[in-house]
Amino acid sequence: MLLHIPRVLTEAQVRHCRALLEQAKWVDGRETSGHLAARVKRNLQVDEATPEAREMGNVVVSALERTPLFMAAALPLKVFPPLFNRYEPGMTFGAHVDNAIRELTSSSQRVRTDLSATLFLSAPEEYDGGELVIDDTYGAHSVKLPAGDMILYPASSLHRVQPVTRGVRLASIFWIQSMVRDDGERGLLFDLDMAIGQVSEAQPDHPGVVALTACYHNLLRRWADA
Repeated sequence: MLLHIPRVLTEAQVRHCRALLEQAKWVDGRETSGHLAARVKRNLQVDEATPEAREMGNVVVSALERTPLFMAAALPLKVFPPLFNRYEPGMTFGAHVDNAIRELTSSSQRVRTDLSATLFLSAPEEYDGGELVIDDTYGAHSVKLPAGDMILYPASSLHRVQPVTRGVRLASIFWIQSMVRDDGERGLLFDLDMAIGQVSEAQPDHPGVVALTACYHNLLRRWADA
């Protein structure tokens, strides 16, 4: 499932993160990549150990918890602390698949990467190129969203970032371990959840709302790891 989630961050939150990015310590983005991905990766990344990285990460995670569409689609069990990257002219990230398991820095905890997310912090008109291109069975999908919007997609997807040719592309990336690891099962639950919401809004007292809700929770109970 490929899902555009609008307005995860407010304009004020985007401005706050952008101000922190101005003060941040940038390092080579290859420091957090696997061996193969590092060969095709050319970008900068905020040092994970800095106060700016932690503060921005808290802003993003708190915003996710207040975003119903994200919660319904991801069914999150764990969220890997958000990373923040920067692409200047000539920088790119070639075709790759994200690591299946991410280990938290200075911790023995691990996150299974069921879903990948890119939260855009630059407006589309601020840079040329830099599209996130995600491949699935329907072909290649080019994504370039407004600042504050996010794209959510299976971490198993082959994807890449096109070279930036003008301006600067700023974004946050992170991964989610879902309570439901199978993308097909998670997609069915999301579709059912959205349908329940539509029926409930149109006919709130219809007995089918309760029946459908029971189906949703019984399927979640069957499929969830948590």
